[in-house]
This record gives sequence, structure tokens and C-alpha cells, in this order.
Amino acid sequence: MVEPVSITSLAPEARRMALRMAEAILFASAEPLSAAEIGERLPDGSDVKALLRELQLAYSGRGVNLVEVAGKWMFRTAGDLAFLLQSEAEEPKKLSRAALETMAIIAYHQPVTRAEIEEIRGVTTSKGTLDVLLDTGWVRMRGRRRVPGRPITYGTTEAFLVHFGLEAVGDLPGLEELRGAGLLDGRIPPGFTVPEPRDSAALTEDEDPLDPADLLPSGLGEDG
Repeated sequence: MVEPVSITSLAPEARRMALRMAEAILFASAEPLSAAEIGERLPDGSDVKALLRELQLAYSGRGVNLVEVAGKWMFRTAGDLAFLLQSEAEEPKKLSRAALETMAIIAYHQPVTRAEIEEIRGVTTSKGTLDVLLDTGWVRMRGRRRVPGRPITYGTTEAFLVHFGLEAVGDLPGLEELRGAGLLDGRIPPGFTVPEPRDSAALTEDEDPLDPADLLPSGLGEDG
């Protein structure tokens, strides 16, 4: 439950105006905004975090809620009313089983290469599968593994967090949550674990930056 907050850095009238401004900025934005981005447009002295928490509280029981995803803020239809929009929403293109499995492996094991994905899945992963995930905007090329062949490493994006309503990739369900949702068989092999997901934007010690050619359309998904 969101606790009420007190905003004392501005006079009452100025605070009310800052609150209205923050509300208007969030409503008008087509993308989630960070507290810093919102603060740039508010009067000096505005306690942006307190304003956002006050707005979040004000909208907590309404048809739209103010939520924080991937460290940014956005208005989203209340979860219990999502059914009202189903007839208006565009039918998304369903991902294949291979793409879903690959997406899950990337989310939990990032940074991960295509060879590592194939080792985990136990089958070959086609370039087309990775291209589909790159096209969704949920997966990105991070860098190149510092090993012979310098294969490309893959990770998730902010769009992935926004789509699935996650504040951070660490909020993905763990072993017990997956089992409780029926996504894992009750007879799990001894020693089976779900890795702790991480999605730091910084390259790891065994990653090099992408080559300029990797960023060209023709280079998508190539593990050169």
C-alpha cells in the first residue's frame, strides 16, 4: 500500500501546481519517464519523488494507476479492468515456442550468446528466432564475448520490462513462483535451479563493445 507523503519544499499553491504539472506531463507522454526527466519540467524546489508518490496514491483506486516500471513512471489501466480493453486492443503476433524459450533464457541468463542458448535449450537456435526477438524490441545485442570467434551476447531491453510490468529484471519469478504457476513440473530434477536474473547495462569483464558493423541492419543476429 502506498503511504501518504508530505511535500514541504514548496508553498501550498506552488505544490498543487507542481502536482498538476507532473500529472499533465505523464498523461501527455507516449513513453515512461524517469523522475529526473519529469523534474526538468517542474518548478525549482519540487520534490519529484514525493509528488510521484502522492499521484500514485491518488490514482491507486481509480481506473488508471500510476506505476513505476524499469525505473520510470507511466499511467496504466488498472489490472482488474484490463478486460474492458480487450476488444479494442490489436491482436499481437504470437511468438513461436522456440522464440518464447529463447526469450526466457535471455531474460534469466543474460548476457548470453547463441551457443549458450543452444546449450541450455538442447537444440539449435536459428538466426531467424533471434531476429524476431530483436524486432520486438525486447532483446538487444549487448556486446561480444571475449573468447575465440567473439560471439555476440544478448540481453533484455527497457521495452521488455515495460511490456511485462517489471520494475527490474530481478522481479522475474523465481523457482517456487514458477512451480506455483504450473510452469515447472512438480518432479524437478535434484539440483535444478533458476538463475538470479540481472540486466546491468554495463558490459561484463568478458564482454567487448559491439563492432560498428554489428549495428547495421545486415548485421542483426550475426555471430561473427
